[in-house]
Amino acid sequence: MGICDGRTVVITGAARGLGRAYALAYAAEGANVVVNDIGASLAGEGRDTSAADAVVAEIIAAGGSAVANHEDITDWDAAKRIVDTAIAAFGGLDVVVNNAGIVRDRMFVSSTPDEWDATMNVHLRGHFCLSRHAVNFWRAERAAGRPVDARIINTTSGAGLQGSIAQAAYSTAKGGIAALTLVQAAELGRYGVTANALAPAARTRMTEGAFAEKMARVEGGFDKQDPDNIAPIVVWLGSAASAHVTGCVFELEGGRITLERGWDLGPTVDQDARWRPDQVGAAVDQLLAERTPPRKVWGS
Repeated sequence: MGICDGRTVVITGAARGLGRAYALAYAAEGANVVVNDIGASLAGEGRDTSAADAVVAEIIAAGGSAVANHEDITDWDAAKRIVDTAIAAFGGLDVVVNNAGIVRDRMFVSSTPDEWDATMNVHLRGHFCLSRHAVNFWRAERAAGRPVDARIINTTSGAGLQGSIAQAAYSTAKGGIAALTLVQAAELGRYGVTANALAPAARTRMTEGAFAEKMARVEGGFDKQDPDNIAPIVVWLGSAASAHVTGCVFELEGGRITLERGWDLGPTVDQDARWRPDQVGAAVDQLLAERTPPRKVWGS
């Protein structure tokens, strides 16, 4: 018996790196897996459907259940077809893992509108379109009197939680995904849907180039950056056992699970009257002295 026996999961960007690790792990735990990937480059360019097909073949060869889907998550109608694929192949949908993403590294002063728009499109619009169609399905199931125990698992990043030099667009998109997760959790619980987000650190196409030394493979010991380390947590979050967990953001690396505190109130000063401009500086300096120092922006 697997922890996800009989559950159906859609995973985007599932042909490589973390997505592939998730797909294989879900299948090993008894889930039906829709492997969605258009096979684009790290910058979001080009198409190669063979990558998703190869993951499906690997799952089936191991005795698992999977189908490939090559639709574009940023296209509203195509995103619905991803959900329709799950329903047609397996009779329903229980989990959406929004994993697909691109990166266009550039210092802010050199950023272009096209690069900005492409990054927002894949990360933010991609998370929106697929999840929105999945929620339509789950609401209809609930209205028809059928039980719903569904999951949305989003992908944010350390870059989105604390910023990253040369990644203004990527950081902004990933920060937006963390905020989206909080709203989804607050709104969708009434339909039997939880929403959580991950900030995974592992060896992927994105990180191997940026952090080559840190991401180097380890021989003969615990390989901290192996994407397979992240997969068990993602699988558990998609299982029935995680029904009580929602609105959380987890940072994951190696064998470490960190629950983010998220935005919270810090030091406060209130004089119960309107401030004069010449009073504000001293008040802000007091607050800065009392606050917990924030984590530094990556690369700073």
